[in-house]
Amino acid sequence: MAGAIADTDGRILVTRRPDHVHQGGLWEFPGGKLEPGESPEDGLARELDEELGIRVLDSRPLIRVHHDYGDRYILLEVRRVDDYEGVPRGREGQPLRWLAPEAMDPDLFPAADRPIINALRLPPLFLITGEDPLDSDAFLERLEESLARGIRLVQLRAPNLDCERYASLARRAHALCESQGARLLLNRDPDAVEDLPRHGLHLTSGRLMRSTRRPGRPGELVGASCHDAGQLAHAARLGLDYALLSPVLHTLTHPEAAPLGWRAFADLVDPVPLPVYALGGLGPGHLGEAIAHGAQGVAAIRGLWSMRGR
Repeated sequence: MAGAIADTDGRILVTRRPDHVHQGGLWEFPGGKLEPGESPEDGLARELDEELGIRVLDSRPLIRVHHDYGDRYILLEVRRVDDYEGVPRGREGQPLRWLAPEAMDPDLFPAADRPIINALRLPPLFLITGEDPLDSDAFLERLEESLARGIRLVQLRAPNLDCERYASLARRAHALCESQGARLLLNRDPDAVEDLPRHGLHLTSGRLMRSTRRPGRPGELVGASCHDAGQLAHAARLGLDYALLSPVLHTLTHPEAAPLGWRAFADLVDPVPLPVYALGGLGPGHLGEAIAHGAQGVAAIRGLWSMRGR
């Protein structure tokens, strides 16, 4: 078990591992091993009391990470802790730091902890833009309304626009997202958008499977659409930051696609060392169920795109 303990400013508590232990000297998210028969919630509460002297009042699943170090294999079950009693202190003499997720250097953490950093940097809701805009002004007004409702991650999906119109729309959408503190991901051939302003790239499943290395610029967000275990595994091999897995439920856009259902979604996500969004027939009302089944959150077109004009 590990806990991502948040303060009121959104910073996360990390602790430094002793030099003499496995992965010694690196920073980590506090926690420890479950005892036989112990539930994840009870194990986390016990560990955080022993290590930090706090009592957990509220936590939720964040991500499960399988990692093979060669000399040992671990499964980390991570919960985000948003409410607790007490003041954290290193009861075992370990140094503590509070860091914003964006300020965390993955190279200073064990490899198994690095997907946790990605999960902490990603919001629970992921907007995929709606129909290709015939009127770009109206399209951007709808995007602005979605951002005003709190959306902070946007995929610009407009497959039927030609390159010139897509580029024009991307520039305007990027400026709008920048003004609201949101990130814009471009769903296009990476070579075709090389010079466009963006916060990252989103790959279709076809582009994902044709890729032999991670595309994009250093430091930007890169993810992909996936529909099965092979595609999820390839996204992980490329070192992507997240994946979408669909369809979870029946969708109007792809009525012919058989839905996975929540149980299959959870089984597919569990071995993948990436944050994975649930997609397909979902909206904000499904967020709790998605998180309970191992999702980072919910991605949607109809469920998150502005209701304006419907």
